[in-house]
Amino acid sequence: MTAFIVFIRERIRDPEPIATYNTLSGPSLAGHKATPLVVYGKHETLEGAPIDGAVILSFPTMDEARAWYDGDGYKAARQHRFKGADYRVFITEGLG
Repeated sequence: MTAFIVFIRERIRDPEPIATYNTLSGPSLAGHKATPLVVYGKHETLEGAPIDGAVILSFPTMDEARAWYDGDGYKAARQHRFKGADYRVFITEGLG
């Protein structure tokens, strides 16, 4: 079943580590069956606290989504995200 990883950026605290994250995160998808669906496009908060931006990635399965998230390439990238911004991140299954 299709799985989606959703990244909700709440705020950037330090742009320098985020710049490093941005250079590493995209290439970390190489070799994974991921499809970017949303990458910091125009957005409008309808309910809840405002967001600074969002990314949604599609993977064929939850296992494949976890394999990317827990893989060495993304682990190296996400340490910079942790240093530079506040995010909420989750994986959810789709309908089919």
